[in-house]
Amino acid sequence: MMTLVERAWFRLPMAIRAVAAGLTVASAGTLPWAWLVSTNLKHQSALPWCVPIMAAYLWLYWRYFVRGWGWPRSTTEIRRVHSRANALPADVWGSALLAGMLGLVSVLLLQGVLGRLIALPHQQDIDPALYPPVTMLLWVVMSAFVSGIVEETAFRGYLQRPLERRHGAVIAIFVTGALFGLVHFSHPEVGLVLLPFYLAVAAVYGALAFFTDSTLPSIVLHAGGNVLGALDLLARGRSEWQLSAAPAPLIWETGPDAAFWGTLAALVVVGAVTVWAYSVLAAAARVARAAPAA
Repeated sequence: MMTLVERAWFRLPMAIRAVAAGLTVASAGTLPWAWLVSTNLKHQSALPWCVPIMAAYLWLYWRYFVRGWGWPRSTTEIRRVHSRANALPADVWGSALLAGMLGLVSVLLLQGVLGRLIALPHQQDIDPALYPPVTMLLWVVMSAFVSGIVEETAFRGYLQRPLERRHGAVIAIFVTGALFGLVHFSHPEVGLVLLPFYLAVAAVYGALAFFTDSTLPSIVLHAGGNVLGALDLLARGRSEWQLSAAPAPLIWETGPDAAFWGTLAALVVVGAVTVWAYSVLAAAARVARAAPAA
């Protein structure tokens, strides 16, 4: 039987429950890592002691929020369903990874165009010269794992999935993307000018989750993309929302040049191929869902 708290929870409007659950699940994963790594920076920073602690916590996080382990047992199945970490056949995996990678390339090209129209901020990070390379690498990898697992479970699972079933995919992905962007405003360099970037990224991952009914492909792409992005930032100083390390001048100052038109043309072409790839993914997912019933 449900407790009094659970009954009160389920009386709330679905949209409020989805937002509250998504933000709670996100906070449960990101806040401990933020505290651990900030503490590690202040104490014994040459030794990445926060990484094994977070790895153990992330394992417990996965068991509880994704696999439904633990109290209360009455929410076990709800947690499993809303986490959306559903297994996929190999052909759907291939289609999902291809569509997602093309989508992320399209986002970078979009940022390349936007970066010529408006000034984008530079991403801030710690100075890699102050810490051992192995320590930096372990911090980067764990940060990527936390972002991929926690943010995809929270936003594309607990938040987007209920909204999809009530309001449809477009509204669900837009609302999820807006909140996904707003939570990144905790970084001092992130502001409204970067909201289109986060909306676009959320559209890439959100569409993957919608078509496959699984967060697994977006977890892989999100974590992998964060590792590559962080290493590029440390090595060349390229912000994850910029196409190149050195920002090009705005077209209002120099006029549209060949590089601007080339980036815009590439965006149109890659964007069209991305739409095709997502249509292939949708068809493959439909076939996979129908196969057991055949």
